[in-house]
This record gives sequence, structure tokens and C-alpha cells, in this order.
Amino acid sequence: MPTVELLNMQGEQVGEIELDPRIFDREVKMSLIHDVVRMLLNNRRRGTASTKTRSEVSGGGRKPWRQKGTGRARHGSIRSPIWKGGGIVFGPKPRDYRFVLPKKVRRAALCSALSAKLQDNQLTVLDQLKLDQPKTKEIARLLQNLNVEGKALLVTAGPDLNVYRSGRNIPGLKTIVARQLNVLDIINHDRLILTKDAVASVEEVFAS
Repeated sequence: MPTVELLNMQGEQVGEIELDPRIFDREVKMSLIHDVVRMLLNNRRRGTASTKTRSEVSGGGRKPWRQKGTGRARHGSIRSPIWKGGGIVFGPKPRDYRFVLPKKVRRAALCSALSAKLQDNQLTVLDQLKLDQPKTKEIARLLQNLNVEGKALLVTAGPDLNVYRSGRNIPGLKTIVARQLNVLDIINHDRLILTKDAVASVEEVFAS
């Protein structure tokens, strides 16, 4: 069973915590992570790009010149795709890019991403994270105590308005609750920081 250091807000070790191997000690399958990331990014696409075909472009109802005798190539409309301002051939049209992978695949990908963070020593667990009032300075000091470099994902067990407001102005830091944890956020951040309660929430939801 994997174990990690349990740290306080000063960055000092106050104990150890055992992690559920069904979540944090899985084989890392990059193909699953790739598929889920592609699904998440596709599902964000609005799919509203649209171009006009020659039948939708205004104008061009009159033949620009007679068929024969001018010495020029024959044309029937100035809105032909080969004309400037003409229609677009095979251009994008509104479409839905969404697709959904099976729940087991999504869960396996999340466990792979968490296991990869643990294997790369990029997973940190806090014994608690409590702020009496919103203070950006407190979260900045916490990141400094934890030697966080680059982007960090801070996960709490439940909504904490003080933590959210304290961290929202820090570049590279994103704060979410355990139920919002997803593959894309995990791999997009260099360090994953969870509270002890958040670990329990993740294990409760995803170990089944």
C-alpha cells in the first residue's frame, strides 16, 4: 500500500498517510489518459463554425457575361467558389463534437493520472487547510513552504470560499473540490496538492 508524507501548512511532516492502491497504485495507461483528455476537450467545443456555400452567398444571380464570343472563360455566377467573394467548398458547418467514453474508462484514466503523479513525486497531502478569512498571502506562503514550482492544482474535500478567494489571484494555481477532479486538470498542473479530507473523498468516490 503506497504511503506519502502528511504535511502541515508550514511544510513540516506531521505523519504519514496510506493511499488506496486501487486508485493511487495502478498501472499508468497513457492511451486511456489520451482518450479521456480528447473527450474532455472535444466536449468543450461549441461547434459553431460555419461557412457559406455558393447557394448561400448573396448575389450572383445574373450571368456575368454571355457564354460565347467574349474570349473569356464561361461563367454562370460571380459567386462560384473560384471567384473572390464566392462560396466555400467543403467548409465547416455547425456540428456536435461531443462523445462520451464508458464510465469505467474514465475512472481508469483518472486513476492512471493520480498514480502517475504519485510515481513522479508530484503528489502532496496536507493534514488540513483552514483559513479564517480570504488571504492571498496565506496561500502564497503555503505554496512557498511546499516548494511548489510551476502550476499547482489544490483540491479540497468540499467548497471552501476562503481558500478559493485566497488562491484565485495566484497565477498557475487552480482550486477545485474533490468531486470536480478530472484527468485534464491533473496532467495540466505540475503539482497536485490534496487535503487529507480530499483524499478520503476521492477514495470514497472512485475506489468503488
